[in-house]
Amino acid sequence: MQTSKETKIDLYRVMLRIRAFEEQGFESFRKGLTHGVLHLYVGEEAVAAGAIHDLRKDDYITSTHRGHGHLIAKGADLGRMAAELHGKETGYCRGRGGSMHIADLNLGILGANGIVGAGVPIAVGAGLAMKYKGLDRVVLCFFGDGTIATGAFHEALNMASIWKLPVVFVCENNLYGISVSIKKACALDTLAGRSAAYGIPGVCVDGNDVLAVREAANRAVDRARKGDGPTFLECQTYRWYGHFTADDGKYRPDEEVRYWKEKRDPIKNFAAHLLDTKEAAQEDLDRIQQEVNQEIESAFRFAQDSPPADVSEMLKGVYHRAAGL
Repeated sequence: MQTSKETKIDLYRVMLRIRAFEEQGFESFRKGLTHGVLHLYVGEEAVAAGAIHDLRKDDYITSTHRGHGHLIAKGADLGRMAAELHGKETGYCRGRGGSMHIADLNLGILGANGIVGAGVPIAVGAGLAMKYKGLDRVVLCFFGDGTIATGAFHEALNMASIWKLPVVFVCENNLYGISVSIKKACALDTLAGRSAAYGIPGVCVDGNDVLAVREAANRAVDRARKGDGPTFLECQTYRWYGHFTADDGKYRPDEEVRYWKEKRDPIKNFAAHLLDTKEAAQEDLDRIQQEVNQEIESAFRFAQDSPPADVSEMLKGVYHRAAGL
């Protein structure tokens, strides 16, 4: 699959944007400015950037508790995202949802979700609706390796398979379900092998190679659009930080974490690729980094300057009073 210089630069920019947002979000958490913990996506940027890049605006995604990267790659507003983390009225959920519940139906973002695996049946429901209505759309369903042990995962994949729904199941295998190594939770060499039980293709790729992810995702999306049904795409990657911002991640060997940071950094390695192929010079990469830093700074300044969520309206949208009561 040929990838233009322009596309590569765009992929690089998206990965930088995701990482910069996450790092600034972590800094805000340390300062006590955000509400609740954050599940950081640092280290996994190539999955979201590569898988989502060629989706259409009216295609859908379902996300997870570690969803900032997916939302940014789909085009979510950085300021509204930052405001939501800070519990501000200008946030996507008016400051009521926080990090794990951002949605934007206008962008096809059906929502991040704090429940492990909950986005999988949502994606299948969306896929069924699109097939029923004859819409030329697909759903990318993101989930972590821990999701494969849930009942909803098996039920949803089985339904998607027998009805040939336009869903691409993207497993972000970061090797740990909270603190449990995937080696202790599954005897398979690759989680993509699970797809055989449902009669659908299973593909395993290097989740830290943005071009490999994009190529595999595009093949799966094309297959879904043609009516040939779902694909299970496993992207092997690694989260740099603990499961969430209050987790020190000490259950992982130091040398393992160091290896993924120093040798498998998807952004640093892709920057080296751009320099090697002469598709970008160092000054180009520095300029892009500066532009992204300014975007993130502006987004978090917007969050800081926004009014807090109005406590007097906190219950609006929670309860609905029936007519006449």
